[in-house]
Amino acid sequence: MRELERQQKEHSHHSFDGKWGQIQKWLEDSERARYSHRSGHQRPYLGVEDALSIRSLGSHRLDEKSDKQYAENYTRPSSRNSASATTPLSGNSSRRGSGDTSSLIDPDTSLSELRDIYDLKDQIQDVEGRYMQGLKELKESLSEVEEKYKKAMVSNAQLDNEKNNLIYQVDTLKDVIEEQEEQMAEFFRENEEKSKELERQKHMCSVLQHKMDELKEGLRQRDELIEENQRMQQQIDTMTKEVFDLQETLLWKDKNIRALEKQKEYIGCLRNERDTLREELAGLKEAAKTGEKHGLVIIPDGTPNGDVHHEPVVGAITVVSQEAAQVLESAGEGPLDVRLRKLAGEKEELLSQVRKLKLQLEEEQQKCSRNDGVAGDPAGLQNGSDLQFIEMQRDANRQISEYKFKLSKAEQDITTLEQSINRLEGQVLRYKTAAENAEKVEDELKAEKRKLQRELRTALDKIEEMEMTNSHLAKRLEKMKANRTALLAQQ
Repeated sequence: MRELERQQKEHSHHSFDGKWGQIQKWLEDSERARYSHRSGHQRPYLGVEDALSIRSLGSHRLDEKSDKQYAENYTRPSSRNSASATTPLSGNSSRRGSGDTSSLIDPDTSLSELRDIYDLKDQIQDVEGRYMQGLKELKESLSEVEEKYKKAMVSNAQLDNEKNNLIYQVDTLKDVIEEQEEQMAEFFRENEEKSKELERQKHMCSVLQHKMDELKEGLRQRDELIEENQRMQQQIDTMTKEVFDLQETLLWKDKNIRALEKQKEYIGCLRNERDTLREELAGLKEAAKTGEKHGLVIIPDGTPNGDVHHEPVVGAITVVSQEAAQVLESAGEGPLDVRLRKLAGEKEELLSQVRKLKLQLEEEQQKCSRNDGVAGDPAGLQNGSDLQFIEMQRDANRQISEYKFKLSKAEQDITTLEQSINRLEGQVLRYKTAAENAEKVEDELKAEKRKLQRELRTALDKIEEMEMTNSHLAKRLEKMKANRTALLAQQ
């Protein structure tokens, strides 16, 4: 801007110097011609007053030259006027000079010519006064024009500076807008990537949520299986206890039954022996009756070693075997019929107890068959109860081992499921944190996007304002250029 102003000033000074040189040359030529004309026609005939007037005129001419050094191109018309004003005077003076030659002949004409010369001097002085007044006015107008020109140049320089500053600001704002557009595009791209990543994370969260629901359902089923297994284990424990109790009761009852059967067999033997003893007793009674007559004791053939137990019997003598004697001794004291009746009653009681035990055994077997789902045959239980109980025990042990294996397997599955659940819960927590972080980043990006949009709007508003001011300044600059061209055209 300063370089432009300097160039304009140099151009104006060069044009001014050229025009002033032309004016000065023209004035010098006119003065030179005027002085040469006057010196050739008037100097021999002028008096002292004429010399003084010419000297004063020369001094005025010198002052005029010194003033013309500061004048501009406005002095050309005035100089022309002055030249046109002086040229007729010089012509008149030349004519009068030619007339003065005739004053040597006519003094009246010389006096009239002197009067005319004085009048012309007065006129010249008036013209010079007017010329000086016009010159002063021209100087004042020139100084005003110079001041206006300087002000215009300063304002033009300021406007150029402002224009350059505004152009620089517009360029910087364009760069800023381009950078912001690039940042916005980058932010849009990052936002799209983050949104896609968020959608993927949401999809993964939904898949993991579905898996977690399935695992929860599996855990619920596992808990139900564990509870059912525990109930089954409790039932198995109770059933094993009942089986063991039933086995013990069955063993005890089998022992009792065997003992009762032995007693029954023994009682049958006793009955047979009793019958044989009755028959023998009847025979012995008959023999005793016959022997009493003769004083003899008959010993049966079955007595070993010929031992005979002599017991005091009222009215009869009774001889029995050792086993029968033990049975009869266990039956208590009293006659043989009473003892036999006691034995028969005990036998009936034992038979009734056997029947009761059989009924209880059948009931227990039915209970066991209902609990285990095994249909038992009461008749088979009566015949082969030990084998069935052994098979039942084996089945129960096998089922227990199977349940234990299933329980251990279920526990292993439970541990693996718990580990997978813990792992999936950790993944869910990580995905939740990632989703929260993504949401936070998305919110921050949205806030930054809104901020950038606001900044973009403000920048666009500033650009519009600057364009308006730039257009206004351009219009003013064009007006000033038009005014300057008009002033230069007037000069």
